[in-house]
Amino acid sequence: MRAKSSGNKQGPGPAADRTFIEAARRAQIVDAAIEVIAEVGYAKASFTRIARQAGLSSTGMISYHFAGKDDLMREVVAEVMRVADAYMRPRIEAHATAPERLRAHIESNFALMNEHPKHLPAIVEVLTGTRGESSSAREFTAATDTMMNSLVEAVRRGQEAGEFGEFDPVTMVYALRGAIDALVARATHDPDFDAAAHGRQLADLFDRATRRTP
Repeated sequence: MRAKSSGNKQGPGPAADRTFIEAARRAQIVDAAIEVIAEVGYAKASFTRIARQAGLSSTGMISYHFAGKDDLMREVVAEVMRVADAYMRPRIEAHATAPERLRAHIESNFALMNEHPKHLPAIVEVLTGTRGESSSAREFTAATDTMMNSLVEAVRRGQEAGEFGEFDPVTMVYALRGAIDALVARATHDPDFDAAAHGRQLADLFDRATRRTP
């Protein structure tokens, strides 16, 4: 009985160890992919470059964990979205008024670039580099549509509450998204890019554009 009890106190078995190790390895590969995509672009983000960035001895480890590049890109999209949501949501929801939340949405995009400088450039590269019918492109499009629709509804509610002026919320939100993406793309080629300053300026611009006039 004592020997059996002692055995029960041992750590997780080989299967559990494998699951933990595999999850950690997948995360390591995804992080390396984000770094490589942001540095060299989607088209040049080969498994060889990613394996080198991850410190792997061969590309076989990537192929073991991911069915192909598109499968890996889908995980890159999911990871960037997860990090962005975890970072931005509490900063936006900390504010009470619609104009304050809109400003927080804009500025937190650029603050995220300071905390995770490769994430947004990587996802912009994936968006422009993947084909529209690929699973990674579909996943990114679905996640983006959800985010955009949520922001449109938030702007519309702000208008109904009298906190914003009269304008088409869809047009305004897409203009905002385009401006953010354009600046993110610029940041990848401008070593002197001041994310916080650009975030403030863009927030000021859209504050004026959405403000309710007397």
